[in-house]
This record gives sequence, structure tokens and C-alpha cells, in this order.
Amino acid sequence: MNTYDHALRPAADEDPLTLVVSVHLVLVEHGSILLGGRCNTGHAAGLWHLPAGHMKTGETVTGSMCREADEELGIRIHEEDLALVHTLHHLDPDDGRSRLQLFFRPTRFGGHVHNAEPHKCEELRAWPLDSLPADTVPYTVHALAEITRDNTLSTVGWAV
Repeated sequence: MNTYDHALRPAADEDPLTLVVSVHLVLVEHGSILLGGRCNTGHAAGLWHLPAGHMKTGETVTGSMCREADEELGIRIHEEDLALVHTLHHLDPDDGRSRLQLFFRPTRFGGHVHNAEPHKCEELRAWPLDSLPADTVPYTVHALAEITRDNTLSTVGWAV
């Protein structure tokens, strides 16, 4: 066994890392991004954020994104019509949990975008990518900037 193999093997008393996986929908049209004003969610209330949600047990990441798009926006996306445009490994300062944030752009979708969850979203609005509102979820601002630069992977919240 070489040193590299040994370094990757967790100690017997260590549990494997458990990540929270979230999916985010990146709907860009004419240089503007669709964001929702969050309300009654217990997290980031009063801030602007991409349509997003947590992956559920038994779902694929693309299946999770399709479900969230339908639940939040009333649109239907086929899994094969999703392109992964960014992966963000995020250390959440609020709870100290490691989160994998996956950002998908649909190549096509069916239906008309509307606010299908008004009890969780006060308003949907398109914002210019170069002029996001000041009250946007910080890691969302970071990820959108990385997507604009065609960077597919980044980290936030980790000590350098």
C-alpha cells in the first residue's frame, strides 16, 4: 500500500462524509436570470435565489432537478435535457454542514414558467446577470459569476 492509498482510507472510528445535495435551475434568457423572492421557508427568507431544492432519497440528481422545476415553476424538463453547468462545494456558515450545490441549465422544457409555490416564493423576476439584487443569497451570486466565466467547479466557505 502506498502513502496515497493510506491517506484516502478513513480511520476505523471515522464516519464517511455525508453531504447535503441541492439542485439549482439556471434559466437565462437575453442575459437575465430568473430568481425567486424567498418567503416562509426558514432559510434565506427575504432573499433572492434560484429555483432550487434538496435531493430526496431514491432520486437521481437530474430527477431531483426535474421535480423541483415542476413543483416551483410548473415546467416539465426531461432529465436528458439538463446540462450541469456548475458544481459548488459549500461549507454552510449557518450550520457547518458540507453541501454540494449542483447548477443545471435546461436545453429545453415544456410549459409556461409561473410561480407554482406562492407560499414559498413572493415573486419571480428576471434580473440582468451583471446587476443582481444586493439581497441575493451569497453563494448564488458566487455560482452565477463562476457560470458566467465558464468555470464548472468552485468552493465557498472553506479555509484557504
